[in-house]
Amino acid sequence: MTLAEKARTLLEEWVQSPSLRTHCEAVASCMRFFAQQRDADADTWEAVGILHDMDYERYPNPDLDETGHPYIAVAYLREQGWDEAICRAILSHANYTGVERTTPMERVLFAVDELSGFVTAVALVRPDRNIASVKVSSVSKKLKDKAFAAKVNRSDIAQGAVELGLPLEQLIQQVLHAMQQDAEKLGLNGSTSD
Repeated sequence: MTLAEKARTLLEEWVQSPSLRTHCEAVASCMRFFAQQRDADADTWEAVGILHDMDYERYPNPDLDETGHPYIAVAYLREQGWDEAICRAILSHANYTGVERTTPMERVLFAVDELSGFVTAVALVRPDRNIASVKVSSVSKKLKDKAFAAKVNRSDIAQGAVELGLPLEQLIQQVLHAMQQDAEKLGLNGSTSD
């Protein structure tokens, strides 16, 4: 069993919300794509994407302290013997943990987390609900509209691009490409489930 498969089993145990599961899968798609671009371990990176918000539904952490997300997930993963690099990456994606992002895997997770959610929102408001027809320019334009997907942290998106050393448009393009490859799994291929 791959790490990503083990991670999916955990995600199914911990997360009931279809939208949160889809978000974790979108981040996983991006992580796998970026790992392949860097000749890194795609299985490990994908697992990190799947697990990064596994405790968010149960422990959303409005106080931003160690009693909630992502601390609970990381404590559980450590108890279960998951690699410390995975645990550290999950901690580092939340700025309030104080865990500095020092590895490519940590930086990519932070960069794609909010952005993948935003790209999903852009695709879902299109008449065809198909990520294949989403353009970088559409995402950039929607980012400037503060009322659209208002809960998405735009400063984290900008900071993620900076930490990767990429222009924001290039990061958006890569996230789009990664998510387009998994459009069916993410429910972004234009099919309706109503």
